[in-house]
Amino acid sequence: MEVDKMDENDWKYHGEGNKSLVVSHVQLSRVLRLLKYPAEDSENPPQTAEQAFRQIQNIVDFSSNVMSSLLGEKFIHSGEVVKLPLEFVRQLSIKVQHQRPVWRCDKVMDIYSGCALCLPNLTSPGLHQQTHTPPLCIEIKPKCGFLPSPKHVSKDIKTKVCRFCMHQHYKVANGKWKRRSLYCPLDLFSGNRQRMHFAIRHLIEEPQNNFKIFKGGQCIYSSKEGSDDSLDLNSLLHHLRPYFLYGNNRINGHMTSKALLSDFIQVLVNALLSGGGGGEVTDRRGEGRSFCEASLYNKERIRHGSQGLPSDSVLFRILQTQMLDSLDIEGLYPLYCRVEQHLQDFPKERTRLQIDGPYNEAFLEKLQKCSTEDDGSVEFAAAKVHQYRVAMTAKDCSIMVALVPSGEEEDDDEGLSAQRRLFRPPAFSCSVSILDLDPKPFDSIPRQLRLDQKIVSCYLRTGSLPKGIFTAAERDDCTLLFHPV
Repeated sequence: MEVDKMDENDWKYHGEGNKSLVVSHVQLSRVLRLLKYPAEDSENPPQTAEQAFRQIQNIVDFSSNVMSSLLGEKFIHSGEVVKLPLEFVRQLSIKVQHQRPVWRCDKVMDIYSGCALCLPNLTSPGLHQQTHTPPLCIEIKPKCGFLPSPKHVSKDIKTKVCRFCMHQHYKVANGKWKRRSLYCPLDLFSGNRQRMHFAIRHLIEEPQNNFKIFKGGQCIYSSKEGSDDSLDLNSLLHHLRPYFLYGNNRINGHMTSKALLSDFIQVLVNALLSGGGGGEVTDRRGEGRSFCEASLYNKERIRHGSQGLPSDSVLFRILQTQMLDSLDIEGLYPLYCRVEQHLQDFPKERTRLQIDGPYNEAFLEKLQKCSTEDDGSVEFAAAKVHQYRVAMTAKDCSIMVALVPSGEEEDDDEGLSAQRRLFRPPAFSCSVSILDLDPKPFDSIPRQLRLDQKIVSCYLRTGSLPKGIFTAAERDDCTLLFHPV
């Protein structure tokens, strides 16, 4: 990619989050991530080009020096900062503007700094075999996979119902989503295949912004925020069918929709549990912290079947990093206040305590070697705040699973091969990546506490154990149903 020969027509709108907008190259497996500003700042950018460069470099450093070490290098693509011609950026901004969702247009693309983050396009892997079916990529935002310790929380409900399930009530009450998702992260992180299967079914049923499917780089299945549009499951099944007939004989080449969806979920579960070795690990959290009372999964069935994640799986690494939040926001907030007071008294200490980075080996060492006992120092408090911020990034990250059909399978025993293939999912070569690993700002912690309080009080006001849309028999059968629209 030659920066001096950039042409906006080689790029297309890919998506955007709260803080950045992403464009993808039409031929190369590359994306550019550009910063966004509030629309009212469009004439006067809130930071200089140098500050914008430093902000993006901080994202790269945090990913490559901190999160990569905690989550595993094999899952991380940190990218690099690039300087782009300003005219290219301006033309690109004009080109993509009409493709942006209306509700995202309260912010505008940064057209002043010329800085961007260049990353591989994980929805369109470049190094796949040329088969007649393009790669399938599934993006999952798993969210927080454990319950907090009762030691630090003021409301008992937080030790019984997970943050995600409570947050669903708050989001529906505020109109962000029309319907609650019945997905529960604790089921996905359980390591129990049946619970994981159950969790992914609910992600498919109500994806919100936690589940997307891409085919050849194009998004073919997702939710639109605030929309009441029904999801087209038949369209999804139409897209998936070729992947599950190829190299996997079925009677008369036909496969029921239920079997097709089940095979797809099984392949996803396999990818999330794979890691190239490593045995099962005991579930350190104990039974009490690994089941959410709002989950529709039949609790009696948990006693049967294994629990625990392979230690080299992507979910295990994410969960371990999330659990650096050992105090919950309620237990952490007094330590944040200790640091904040110290910084008011000694503003120059902000650099020594690495409040805004640099995110280097020294930063990683501070949070890894943090004592378990509070000695009253500002250093201890700062290290716990750093741990919490890293855990928040892990709670908000996304997993990208890329699936490429492996082609026809060979089987030595031809007499059994057709029957074996009849009852097992087809072979895929898969790669698993973790993305969305930006550092969470130190100054966001008071806002996190206020949000936590609002979510809990909303749940206590409106929440009850969900009756949902499943009968007990259907719950055991794990049949996917859709809400009537």
